[in-house]
Amino acid sequence: DSFDILGDGVKELLVGRDDGMIEIYNFESADDPVLRYDYALSESIASIQGGCVGKDGYDEILAATYSGWLTGLTTEPVHREGGSGEELKLSQEMQSKISSLRNELEQLQIKVLQERDKYQQSSQSSTAVSSVPAFSVNDKFTLNKDDASYSLILEVQAAIDNVLVQSDVPLDLLDVDKNSAVVSFSSCDSE
Repeated sequence: DSFDILGDGVKELLVGRDDGMIEIYNFESADDPVLRYDYALSESIASIQGGCVGKDGYDEILAATYSGWLTGLTTEPVHREGGSGEELKLSQEMQSKISSLRNELEQLQIKVLQERDKYQQSSQSSTAVSSVPAFSVNDKFTLNKDDASYSLILEVQAAIDNVLVQSDVPLDLLDVDKNSAVVSFSSCDSE
């Protein structure tokens, strides 16, 4: 997307990448864009948009991730400073917003407990049917020309416990910065 997130009258280029990086490029000169800010998310970004969403006067960048999370980056200051010895008092608007969010959280917790009880009752009945949930896998296997390696990227909307890679030829597995996996090797039976 292109949006004036810096408020300088010139639109910046907002980039959301498959590796989870959000980047803001500024066109200070006519030659090349300059990377001004970046932020890393833990999953690939499906779309990105700039605009005023949460509070008037403060622009935001919204990014939708592969699993459906919506993340916002705002220009609103997150810290407010009080004077020396003064207590920081919340405005009536902020107090009502906090109260509303607490009520919503309590309602959601009650709903989760009710649904959990329903599931427990239905799974213990004699007519219960078990099925494997269907989920989509976002996978990429791309060649990196610089070091003649392949990059395997797997994303699922649930936690991944194990990934088994089987090959007829010997493989060297390379570690990358964003990898949180523990690699273990085992020899394969030739039959």
